[in-house]
Amino acid sequence: MRFILTGGFSAIVDLGLYTLLFKVFGVPLPVAKSISFIAGTTTAYLINRRWTFQAEPSRKRFIAVIALYAVTFALQVGINQICYYAIPDDWAESVRLVLAFVVAQGTATVINFIVQRAVIFKIH
Repeated sequence: MRFILTGGFSAIVDLGLYTLLFKVFGVPLPVAKSISFIAGTTTAYLINRRWTFQAEPSRKRFIAVIALYAVTFALQVGINQICYYAIPDDWAESVRLVLAFVVAQGTATVINFIVQRAVIFKIH
């Protein structure tokens, strides 16, 4: 439950910043998604470490998280880009934006949860 709440909050940070950068400031899609991903995953890591998994700070764990986030970063930005441009242009842009975000975020969330629970927060 804590992972879901943390993920939900982090997704709001990610989607909010993504939308703001892309729609309001005109930042290119992959750049907007990259910046928002970093903000959302940083939020998620900090909350998950302290609240969800109640883990002490660890250099090994931090390095493992960086590696995990590098992989999910590439996947999420790539999936978001593919989905956004695969959705027909006649769909409302906000629908395309959110749908691409949900598919990319959902994929990254599943990967993050499995790896964090099974590996990262087992590291001492």
